[in-house]
Amino acid sequence: RSEGCSTRAPMKFAFAALALAASASALTPPKSAVASATRGGSLEVGALKAAAAPIKEVSALPRGGVIANFVGVDVALLSYFFFWYLGNYYYNITNKLALKNSGGAQGFPMTIASLQLGVGVIYALFAWAAPDMRSAPSITFDDVKAMVPVAFCAMMAHCASVFAMSAGAVSFGQIVKAAEPAFAAVLSQFVYGKPISKAKWLCLIPVIGGVIIASLKELDFAVSALIAACSANLFAAFKGNENKKLMETKGLKDRLGTVGNQFAVTQIMAFIMSLPLLYLTEGSKWGEFRETLSTNSVVKNNFLYSGLFFYGYNELATMTIKKTSAVTQSVANTAKRVIVIVGVAIVMGESLNPLKLAGCAIGIGGVFLYSVIDQLLAKK
Repeated sequence: RSEGCSTRAPMKFAFAALALAASASALTPPKSAVASATRGGSLEVGALKAAAAPIKEVSALPRGGVIANFVGVDVALLSYFFFWYLGNYYYNITNKLALKNSGGAQGFPMTIASLQLGVGVIYALFAWAAPDMRSAPSITFDDVKAMVPVAFCAMMAHCASVFAMSAGAVSFGQIVKAAEPAFAAVLSQFVYGKPISKAKWLCLIPVIGGVIIASLKELDFAVSALIAACSANLFAAFKGNENKKLMETKGLKDRLGTVGNQFAVTQIMAFIMSLPLLYLTEGSKWGEFRETLSTNSVVKNNFLYSGLFFYGYNELATMTIKKTSAVTQSVANTAKRVIVIVGVAIVMGESLNPLKLAGCAIGIGGVFLYSVIDQLLAKK
C-alpha cells in the first residue's frame, strides 16, 4: 500500500497540470461572454482595448489559449514537451503499479489496458460536451470506416504494450519498444512499397544490437514480455503507415477539426474494439477484477490515473508533433525514452546494471541516428 501512497500526491499535481495543458489547446473564450463584456462598458473592456496593440507579439494555441513568446521562445511548444514527458513518465509508473498490485501478467493486464482506453473516452466525450471547450467532429460513416485500421492498430499496440509491462520490467519493455524503427522499416519496404535508404538499414544494426545487449543480463527477463513488446512495435509501425494513408482522405482533416479530435475518435474506436478481446481473454475474471478494485485502493487509484495520463500525454504528443520538424521529433522521442527508462527504473527499484545501460544507450542512439541520417547525408 505504501507503494501507491508514496507517489499519490505528486501524481495528483502532475495530472492536474497535464489536464490544464491538454485543455489549453482546446479552450476557446465563450462568445456570449465576450459579447456581453463588450456591451457592458466595464473596466474589463478598457483592459481588452489596451491589450489589443501587442497582440502581434504573441502566439496563439490551436482554438484559443494565448501564451506569449519570450525572447523568441515558443512557450506553448515548450509546455507541450514538458507535460508530454511528465505525463508519459507518470503513466508508466501508475500503469506498472496497477499491474503489479493486481497480479502482474497473471492478473488483469487486458482488462486494465481496455479500461484505460475507456477512461480516456470519458474525458474525450466530456471535452465535446463541455461548453466552449472543444467542437465535436463532423465526420461521416465513411470516415469512421476509413479510420478502422488505425484504431485497430492503436488498440493492439496499447494492449500489447501493457501486457509487456505486466510481464517484465518497465525499463526492459521500453528498451525493446525503442526498436520500433526496425519494424517500421520492414513494413515500409516490403508491405507499403516505400523503400528506405541503405543508410537507414545500417542504422538498424545498433538498434537491434542494443536490445540484444540489454537483454543479456536482464533480471526480469521474460519471453512473454519480449514477444508482447515486439508485437506492440509491429502494430505501432502499422498504425503509423495507416495513419499516413488516412490523412490523404479528401476533406477528412476539415471534418475532424483538430488533431485532438483525431486522437479522441481513434481512442473511442480503439476502446470499442478492445471489448471483445477483453471478453475473450479475461471475461471470466470480471467479477474478480471488480472485487480487486473495491478492496485494493492502490490498483483502483493507479488504474484510473494511468488511463487519464495515457490520454493526456498522447494528445499532447500529437500536438507537439504537429508543431515540430522530423528531426526535433526524433530528438524529443529519444530524450523521452531515456528519461522514462532511467526515471521509472529508479522509482520502481528495477535493475540498471552496466550491460543494460550500455545496451540502452546503443539502441536508443541507433534509433536517433536512424531518424536523422537521411537529413545529415543530404546536407553533404
